[in-house]
Amino acid sequence: MKNQYIQDTKKWVNNIVIGLNFCPFASQAVLQNKVRYQVEDSGDMEKMLAKLFEEVLYLEGHEDIETTLLVLTQGVEDWLEYLILLDMGNELLRNQGYEGTYQLASFHPDYLFDGSQPDDPANYTNRSPHPLLHLIREESLEAAIA
Repeated sequence: MKNQYIQDTKKWVNNIVIGLNFCPFASQAVLQNKVRYQVEDSGDMEKMLAKLFEEVLYLEGHEDIETTLLVLTQGVEDWLEYLILLDMGNELLRNQGYEGTYQLASFHPDYLFDGSQPDDPANYTNRSPHPLLHLIREESLEAAIA
């Protein structure tokens, strides 16, 4: 089952994120095999945060990987629950001294930009087939933008 979540996410990255050019930096990372896909299926927020931190440590030891897409299969299907996890994830990065080194990007099937309506087309840039935490090296972002 975990493989299906990863396949869904890879298909979304290739067809939507890259195919519709939502992120002009994604194609290079995918082509160079610098994207790590992981699944967390416990449904427990503490375990999700532990897995997120495990991925921080993985990236610390693997300079060749730029980013991790952590697929969350249960526990944060609700948009508001997901936002709580996202806040906790950002707090974890800050508290562990990784703010400025890593950044969390958010993707969710019900993504809703602050102040927008649910049917606003802009929301679809961050709507994914499953809830995701996208852990990104800030230096990779800065290099891509430069």
